[in-house]
Amino acid sequence: MTSTWKIELIPVPVTDIDRAKAFYERIGFDADHDHQVHEGLRFVQLTPPGSACSIVIGAGITEKEPGTQEIQVVVPDAHAARKQLLEAGVEAGEVDVQQWGNFVHFRDPDGNSWSLQAIESRPNG
Repeated sequence: MTSTWKIELIPVPVTDIDRAKAFYERIGFDADHDHQVHEGLRFVQLTPPGSACSIVIGAGITEKEPGTQEIQVVVPDAHAARKQLLEAGVEAGEVDVQQWGNFVHFRDPDGNSWSLQAIESRPNG
């Protein structure tokens, strides 16, 4: 029997924690936690609407360089997601229509790359 594997948390490297937190909240992420564990370790967990997986930003979280993370998120409607980003003041690319889904691309203030994919159906729901 195969066990269930769930992705729960993805670190996103940033240069300015408060700026990044404000950006993600502006596009609809919920700030679940913002805790200064000790000097050199601040843990800020943010969750996209409807997601079981969160991102974490902060101090002492990852050694990756800001601007190097790439994340893909599935959304129900690429056009609606793009509109939401634009209304939040985020630069977003046009909807890119492909055979395997519609995509919208944007970057956070540090240059981390996000791809939003709208697909008709997924084998795992």
